[in-house]
Amino acid sequence: MRFPLEPAPPSALGLDPKALDRLEELVTRHVTEGRYPAAQLAVARHGKLAMAWTLGAARLDPDRVTARDDTLWLLYSNTKVLTACAVWILAERGALAFDDRVAEHVPGFEANGKGDITIVHLLTHQAGFPNADVPKAAWEDHDLLRRAVCGFTLEWTPGSRVHYHGRAAHWTAAVLLEAVTKTDYRTFIRETVIEPLGLGRGLFVGLPDAEHGRAADMHEPAQDASRHVKRADENTAEFRRAGTPGGGGYGTARAMAAFYQMLIQGGSLSGVRLLSPRMVAYVTRNFTGDRVDGYMGMPMHRGLGPHSRGTTETIRGLGSLASSRTFGHGGVGSSYCWGDPESGVSFAYLTNSRLPDPWHSARLERVSNLVHAAIA
Repeated sequence: MRFPLEPAPPSALGLDPKALDRLEELVTRHVTEGRYPAAQLAVARHGKLAMAWTLGAARLDPDRVTARDDTLWLLYSNTKVLTACAVWILAERGALAFDDRVAEHVPGFEANGKGDITIVHLLTHQAGFPNADVPKAAWEDHDLLRRAVCGFTLEWTPGSRVHYHGRAAHWTAAVLLEAVTKTDYRTFIRETVIEPLGLGRGLFVGLPDAEHGRAADMHEPAQDASRHVKRADENTAEFRRAGTPGGGGYGTARAMAAFYQMLIQGGSLSGVRLLSPRMVAYVTRNFTGDRVDGYMGMPMHRGLGPHSRGTTETIRGLGSLASSRTFGHGGVGSSYCWGDPESGVSFAYLTNSRLPDPWHSARLERVSNLVHAAIA
C-alpha cells in the first residue's frame, strides 16, 4: 500500500531545518538520558512529509529490540480522535445528528438519568460520567459492552461541567457506532476512516495478531526511577487485539501526521476526500469556550474529538506558540499529535513510556514549540 504523503525536504516546504535539528537533538537527549526508551516523530506540511524519524528501543525485556520506521506505538487517547472521526462520517451521511440524544440510537441508554445526553455532550467530555468504565470481558463481548454502557450512572448533570472522560465517553461512542451501523466499531473505523486514506499499514484500532511483532512495548519508570519497566496492563495480545476506542489504538508517527494533514486540508488527503471542509470546521471548533476542564485543571477548548489551542495562557500539549486554531490530542504521559490549519503543518510525537507530570507536560511544551518555531 502506497503511503499517501510524498517526502520533501523541509526547506522546500517552508520549514527551518535548523529548528527541526534542534527537535531531534532534544529528543536524542531525552533518550540518551534514559527519560524514555524510544521515540518516533513526523512532521508534514501541505500534503508532503518533511520529517520521519525514529530513535531508541521499542522493547527492553527480555531482549532489547531497536525501534524501526514501521514500529507501531500505543496511541492511548490519540485513539479518541479516530473513533470520533467515524461518528463524524455517520453525521455527514445523515445517519445521525450531533444534537441527537444518544438514547435515540441506543435504546436503554436513558437508564439512570442519561436520557438527555447528546452526542455533543459525549464527544466534548460533558456527559456526566467521567469515571465510568466497562469490564474487561466487554472488550470482545459487545452485547455485554452495550449493557455496561447503558448501565453507566451519572456523577453530575450532563452539560454542567467539562471533565475529561478517560474511557467512558468513547466506549459509549463505540456502542453508538455499532447500534447505527450494525458493524463492529473496529471494523467500521478501519473500513471508513483508515483504509480509505491509505493508512492501513500505519493505523489500527484493534491490532491483528499478525501485527503484534511490530508493536512497541509500553513502559513506565521503576519506583526508584533508575530504569523503565514494562507496564502490566497494555503489553498483552488481548489488549492489543481489543482496540479500546478511547485508548487502545496503535500507529506510526507518519500515519498520525497524515491523518491530521487530512483534517487541516479540509477533509482530503492525496486526492481522497473523507470529510467535507464544513464538517472539519464544525468538529474542530471550540464547543466549551474557556471553561476549565476539571480533570486537566485548565481550559481545553474541546471540539468533537480534538481540542484546540484557543487564546488562553495555558494549553496542554499543543505548545504555547501554536496558532489559536491548532487542534489535536494526546496520549497519557507519552504522546501528542496535532494539526495547524493556518500553516498547513501537522505533527506527531510518539514515545513508549508513560511519564508523570510536571516533566511530561513541560517536555510536550518544548517539543511542540520547536515545531512551531520551524514554520516560516
